[in-house]
Parts: sequence; structure tokens; C-alpha cells
Amino acid sequence: MSTVVRLLAELIAIPSVNSAFLPARHPHAGEKRIAEFIAHVATSSGLAVEWQPVLPQRSNLLIRLRPRGKARHTLLLAPHLDTVNVVSDAQLKPVRRHGRIYGRGACDTKGSVAVMLQALLTLAAAPARPATTEIIFAGLVDEESGQSGSRQLVAKPFKADLAIVGEPTRLALATAHKGSVGLTIETRGRAAHGATPWNGRNAIHAMARVVQLLTRDYAAQLQRKRHRLLGAGTLSLGTIDGGTQINIVAEQCRLGVDRRTLPGESAAWARQAMAGFLRAHGLNARVSTVKLKSCPALETDPRLPWVQQFLRLNRQPRGVGLHYFCDAAVLAGGGIPSVVFGPGDIAQAHTANEWLGISQLEQGSAKLLRFLKSLP
Repeated sequence: MSTVVRLLAELIAIPSVNSAFLPARHPHAGEKRIAEFIAHVATSSGLAVEWQPVLPQRSNLLIRLRPRGKARHTLLLAPHLDTVNVVSDAQLKPVRRHGRIYGRGACDTKGSVAVMLQALLTLAAAPARPATTEIIFAGLVDEESGQSGSRQLVAKPFKADLAIVGEPTRLALATAHKGSVGLTIETRGRAAHGATPWNGRNAIHAMARVVQLLTRDYAAQLQRKRHRLLGAGTLSLGTIDGGTQINIVAEQCRLGVDRRTLPGESAAWARQAMAGFLRAHGLNARVSTVKLKSCPALETDPRLPWVQQFLRLNRQPRGVGLHYFCDAAVLAGGGIPSVVFGPGDIAQAHTANEWLGISQLEQGSAKLLRFLKSLP
């Protein structure tokens, strides 16, 4: 078993479920134990470790590899340490089978943690390290919920020439990703006895028309605007509830919409555009945003020198785009040019049978190390 595979197996075995998804003091909750494990590995290799408090019992972990000379440049390696909840405790027991390693977080995103940490440890043990570039590994908390870790990092503020955010990209460097806007649509009616529905106005009937218009006409409208890497924006209807009981005409109905945005589309714009569309079709529906914190799209200039250097070294003709949102946009919003890179496919993330290809893990560490060794 290679060193990076062994490291990932150890990480999987340490639960780090985002505390937002579990009751207080649940034994699987929080990133503290996995962060302490990583800190021990780093200090054992002579690397400097710092803690940045974010939330109670939840801190970002910063590991520094200092250059040979005076630091003139900074590269940030930024994977997140939290995972979604486990289906069962079996997901905390890493299993190797048919060229894959199974377990919660294998793909999202402990595989990226292992790749980035192992590359840093290998470089630290090498005869030479970069002359003027400091490399900082930032194990971030709370990506899966409110992105509090990345938001706190840039609030200090923290500056770097480039951040490489760890997420499953199938080892392609991504320079763009979509934003995420949660919307709630509410229709109102008038209650009446279910035996005399003509005396009321059914909010569910109004919502049925909203659903039809959104999935047919509005989705088609979104397809007309396309980004060269991301394609079109999308919407997905995630939740719906209405009425109070079966024999009362529904007075209220609510629909939850996941709207994935393109660069330049803010949450306020997405909300207003959808509200205007429904209004233009004669529907009196209230549209409001669910998320209090901004989750914008990312678009990083692919001509940045270090981005070009990474692409050239790994024989990738151009950056790719991702359909999901991650910490990269938060860091970019704080002034750090950001890209995304890591082993695995997002299709495996959050699943009951989450896995990562071992070849992706080993190739990812080699690709990243090649880039780190090329830094000035």
C-alpha cells in the first residue's frame, strides 16, 4: 500500500461529519479529531502548525512549508476537513477493493486532503524546496454547510498568489464553477371546507402552475445563456409542502428551488429574475432567498502565470468548469485567485457507497508535487 493510500485510509477512519448535520456532542461531529491527526503528522515532519478559531471547537488548521529564502510568494492548498453524515458506521471503515478505496469522505474530500498533505510532506523531505514561495496547507472547516472556514480565512485577511482548492475534479484543473442560490416560492390561497372547494382558492393549484412554468418555460429560457466552460444555469425543485389537512382547501404552498448560477449572476438577480418571470405569467407568488451567505460562481483568469504553469506541467490544454459550488469562490471573493483540483468524480460524493480510485489518488499526488517543485 502506497503512503498516500495509507494516509487516506487513516483519514476515512476518523469521523469528521459537519456539526450542522448532527446533534450536539455527537461522537462523529466536528473536524477537531481529524485536524489534530493531520497536525501531528505535519509536526512529526518538522512543519509549522497554526490554529485559526472559526466556530466553537472548530478551527482551521494551517500548515506552513517555508521557503529556503525570504518569502515573496504564497501558494495556498485548501481542502475541507468536514464531510456529510454517514449512512452507517461501516462507512468509517476504509475498504480497498478492485482498485478503489471505499468510505465516507474518500471522494469528498479526504482524497484531496491526502493528495495535498502527502505532496507537501514529500516536498518537505526533499533536498530542496522552493526558494521564495511559502506553501500553506489550510484544512478548512464547515464547507459542507456554511463555508465558515473559508469565510473566516479571508476575513482576517489572508493573502496568497493562488489557492488550489481540493475537490473531486478527476484531476483536471478547474478555473470556473457555478454558484448556488436557494430560493423559496410561496403561493397563497383562501381556506375552505374540502366539501365546498369553490368557496376557497387553492394555493396548491397555483403552485402546480408555477412548477409547470419553471420546469418547462423558465428552464428553456436559462438554456439560452451559456458560459464557455459551465454551459447554462440550471434549476432543480427540491422540496414542496402545502395545506394543513386533507379536508381543507390549501391556503399556503411552498416550493424549494436550487438555482445554479453563472459568473455575474448574483443571488439578488436570480431571485428578481424568477419573480419577474412568474409575475409576467400572471402568477402572484412570493420568491425569497434561503441562504443568508453569498455562494457565487467562480471564474478565474486562466492566463495567470501559475495557472498556466500547472496546466502546462500536467499537459492539460485548458481549465475546465464545474457544476457545483465550493470554497474557491469564497476565497476568490476575498482577493485570492482560486482554482479547483483533486482526485475523484463528484458523482461519487455524498453517496452511500462513496469511493475513490486508487490510481486517481496516486496520480493526483504526483501531479501536484510536480507543480510544487516548479515554484520559484
